[in-house]
Amino acid sequence: MGLVKGLPSKAVMRLAWTKRLLTCLSYEILFLKCRHPFSSGTLVNFQKATSKGQKAWIEKTFFKRECIYIVANSKDSNRCCCGQIITQHVPPPQNAIANKTGEDNKLEAVPEKWSIGKHTQLNPTDAFGILEFQGGGHSNKAMYIRVSYDTKPDSLLHLMVKEWQLELPKLLISVHGGLQNFEMQPKLKQVFGKGLIKAAMTTGAWIFTGGVSTGVIRHVGDALKDHSSKSRGRICAIGIAPWGIVENKEDLIGKDVTKPYQTMSNPLSKLSVLNNTHTHFILADNGTLGKYGAEVKLRRQLEKHISLQKINTRLGQGVPVVALIVEGGPNVISIVLECLREEPPIPVVVCDGSGRASDILSFAHKYSEEAGIISESLRDQLLVTVQKTFNYSRNQAHQLFIVLMECMKKKELVRPT
Repeated sequence: MGLVKGLPSKAVMRLAWTKRLLTCLSYEILFLKCRHPFSSGTLVNFQKATSKGQKAWIEKTFFKRECIYIVANSKDSNRCCCGQIITQHVPPPQNAIANKTGEDNKLEAVPEKWSIGKHTQLNPTDAFGILEFQGGGHSNKAMYIRVSYDTKPDSLLHLMVKEWQLELPKLLISVHGGLQNFEMQPKLKQVFGKGLIKAAMTTGAWIFTGGVSTGVIRHVGDALKDHSSKSRGRICAIGIAPWGIVENKEDLIGKDVTKPYQTMSNPLSKLSVLNNTHTHFILADNGTLGKYGAEVKLRRQLEKHISLQKINTRLGQGVPVVALIVEGGPNVISIVLECLREEPPIPVVVCDGSGRASDILSFAHKYSEEAGIISESLRDQLLVTVQKTFNYSRNQAHQLFIVLMECMKKKELVRPT
């Protein structure tokens, strides 16, 4: 279901179409505006109507992953390399038990590097339904599902459109940025929030985020919360998070259930609570606990699959995807390069002034030439900034600088705002 082949310069056509979405809202913050009328499909209502057939399809199609072997963690002897505490680990299969003497029934550490393929097992998903966020004045609801990290994107889109009854978006806004909490200047935060909401409302967009209530996602959540307090409808905000980093995930276990979910987080915990302004959650499971990464490939593939869906069959127009970058660490610069290398490339809107990666990208965009070339004096200034911003060595800064300049080779697709 790809774009029509043989058309001249698909990347240029996609860029031109996306530029027609761009409009200046205020204070030089650019966001997206679409020619399509507002679609009620972006507003979400929760009516539990899962039939036995739908439930059976979900259980047959979607899986969870669990580590079933304990591989000793050299840095923490109380944990398996999957991240789980050994005393709370899933019982291993009988052939993993070392009981050679007949005296003990201890688990022998598998003498090889832990891997998803060798040490995890697939089982039908045991967590899907509706969660009800507790606290915060009024109760928000969200639909959710736990899925294996390698779930096929066409199955996920079928779930979203057929089971969750979402209407295909006219635009997909994919938000990336810092996972650690950071502050935004009040005026910038206000304009960012208004721009994001206006873009979503006027285009019938879906917003993709990392789903948990930290970093950039918290700021997206604040914008959504402000909107919901003034409007009856809710914008479709879909959080794609690793199952293993979700706080209170045990509360979500159950098939086709409605579950209360507490958003109070343990300050000593390394896990994160789900953001209570989102309408849907896809929780990617690779068998690890307390680690990010399970969501990355799944999200990228799902975004690609959505972009190939035709919203204008006459023109062969797929769903446009735009990446929105707010703050962020060095990995965010790599994400920008991945977006620009997609076919067709994904345009990138950078929130200048939000800090770290966003500000570095904006600086490079302002002072580099079309071919990704920058003067020697500015190059040195940029390298020093990268070193200080990310606490990098000179060599690390140079490696990230190379990635940054690769991004600037397609600077016409990058829009600092």
